[in-house]
Amino acid sequence: MKALLSVAMAMFVLFAAGPATAAEDVGGEGEWIQLFNGKDLSGWKVKIKGYELGDNFGDTFRVEDGVMKVAYDQYDKFNSRFGHIFYEKPFSNYVLRVEYRFTDEQCPGGPGWAFRNSGVMFHGQPPESMGKDQSFPVSIEAQLLGGGPTGDRPTANVCSPGTNYVQDGKLVTRHCSSSTSKTFRGDQWVTFELEVHGSKLIRHFVNGEKVFEYTQPQLDPGDAEARKLIEAQGGEKLLTGGSISLQAESHPIEFRKVELKELKD
Repeated sequence: MKALLSVAMAMFVLFAAGPATAAEDVGGEGEWIQLFNGKDLSGWKVKIKGYELGDNFGDTFRVEDGVMKVAYDQYDKFNSRFGHIFYEKPFSNYVLRVEYRFTDEQCPGGPGWAFRNSGVMFHGQPPESMGKDQSFPVSIEAQLLGGGPTGDRPTANVCSPGTNYVQDGKLVTRHCSSSTSKTFRGDQWVTFELEVHGSKLIRHFVNGEKVFEYTQPQLDPGDAEARKLIEAQGGEKLLTGGSISLQAESHPIEFRKVELKELKD
């Protein structure tokens, strides 16, 4: 009886504590690095399709009231001007924590699929290697989505511009796969965590709950931009690290926290 009571008490404590975050789950040591300082875009580089690296057309990426914003108030139409803001340093083994929310209305001319749609791109190519008219960096994308008035629309999905990955022992080549997260509607803040162990293991968490897991991110030889990178890497396809960037895909979004804790290999 005492043994059963001990087990019951242990289970009560476990569930009362709630779900662990990614950082707590892996027991990561070290300090959090604030990639976004809450004041300006120091340490970040902007690349918008059709413009040179560093040209922040329309003040698309800006900081207001301590929040990094993607805004379109200076656009007449979106005109496929997909944008990304890259952190200046690449990483390989880490936990990345982002707090985000979608706001306002989509920019006129934005594609239907981009409604309340953004993402965290990682294991990406350097922004300096992108073509002027390239829409997206070759990378793995943790897709961030907001829900509409009705229907299910999970967030922290996986998309793969120029890449593939392995899940359950099988190579996944489809462009996007849905996570198991719930749908988040309106302008509520959501916490997304990305746990990355090079090419060995990647996990996505939403508000502390694991919603996706996969391994072996790799370049897709069927993609023209990826083929250039494969050639530059001597034929190597496996991705063990790379750039981190945040997307601008025509719907306003805010980021109030972007922080990273490096992990041991």
